[in-house]
Amino acid sequence: MGLFRMLVRLFAGRGRPQSHRTATEPLQPLFLRTHVERRAIGINLPQPLPMETILRGRCWVIDGDTIVINNIRLRLAGIDAPELDHPWGQRSKWALVQLCKGQTVTARIKPELSYDRMVAECFLPDGRDLAAELVRSGLALDWPKFSGGKYRHLEPEDARRKLWRAQARQRGRLRTQDDR
Repeated sequence: MGLFRMLVRLFAGRGRPQSHRTATEPLQPLFLRTHVERRAIGINLPQPLPMETILRGRCWVIDGDTIVINNIRLRLAGIDAPELDHPWGQRSKWALVQLCKGQTVTARIKPELSYDRMVAECFLPDGRDLAAELVRSGLALDWPKFSGGKYRHLEPEDARRKLWRAQARQRGRLRTQDDR
């Protein structure tokens, strides 16, 4: 939005209220949008603290790196598990089911999206990271592009050889149904 328009809206009090958003606008808290607009016209404000979105509840496992909590699809941040039709895909899914079974999962939502899924770091009540547990068991790989190498040290020696399709996908050599 141009600087002139923002000034007109600010001083004239016209335009749509800031609390409404269209479907094409990024999802941002109201205080963050007004903060950015005030900075654009030269009003200096201290940086606001980022709002953290937490989701808690029982989860439904879709595959090795996707769960659903309260009808919201979440992708586990920083890892890549094999697809259900790939080798080790079913085993990865059922390992995640066993981890989450009867547990209340806490998800810290991240601002990015991945194939119509929100991305989140998910934890069990005892503090264990679901992504770390899957990588440690050799049923998912660290995806350095998204994790910064956070889980790489947890991978067993043969994990990349065993999950060769997931590794090929990370390198851009394998297209999945989602990529098409």
